[in-house]
Amino acid sequence: MSQRGLCSRREADRLIEQGLVIVDGERVKTLGVKFPESVKIELTERAEAIQNERVTIMINKPVGYVSGQAEDGYIPAVRLICEQTHSKTDQTKLKLRGSHFNGLAPAGRLDIDSQGLLVLTQDGRVAKQLIGENTELEKEYLVRVRGDINPERINKLAHGLKLDGKPLKPAKVRQLNPEQLQMVLREGKKRQIRRMCEAVGLQVVGLKRVRVGELRLGQLAEGEWRFVKPAEFTHRKKRR
Repeated sequence: MSQRGLCSRREADRLIEQGLVIVDGERVKTLGVKFPESVKIELTERAEAIQNERVTIMINKPVGYVSGQAEDGYIPAVRLICEQTHSKTDQTKLKLRGSHFNGLAPAGRLDIDSQGLLVLTQDGRVAKQLIGENTELEKEYLVRVRGDINPERINKLAHGLKLDGKPLKPAKVRQLNPEQLQMVLREGKKRQIRRMCEAVGLQVVGLKRVRVGELRLGQLAEGEWRFVKPAEFTHRKKRR
């Protein structure tokens, strides 16, 4: 079910236990039962309704907030989610409810000293698309640096670097002005951009994520959040 993009593995267990999964026309209520890959797997209308109630939220995270759980006295980004910081750019008709915080977790990290687009979701399907093992969704960043930006350094950033002894996937790197780069990655190792720039003699002094797949930060103001419409996950539809 997870491999077919129907839900996460944890969600699959819950749906099976509730009798909300149908395999070749028969309800399955026992965990761990194996079937050949050729079987048809469906979710009941109730299961689909449950999934459709789950929300995804995007935040323009400021510097100084951590992505996940509170640590070392720093505030988690989820604390930004309240009525006062709900962006007027939100085109959904959803109203914030207490239940929206149940199981709401970041789908990918953004360092405490970085800002920009952070996605939190209750939906395992969304999380899998954004941070699953096989995802190659592009993540776009605006990177302000100290040091001489030259063609040789840009070429090294785009091709040929290694981190932790392993080659990095090719990146798209473009100079925007004497102090700023646009970098597009298809992976997300810990502090990857800062370490990449350090490896070529550049110091990152500002980093902002502006896009993940088709999700763009757009006009979302710093410190504000909005709900994400299912239609914005066009990459998920293409992969099904």
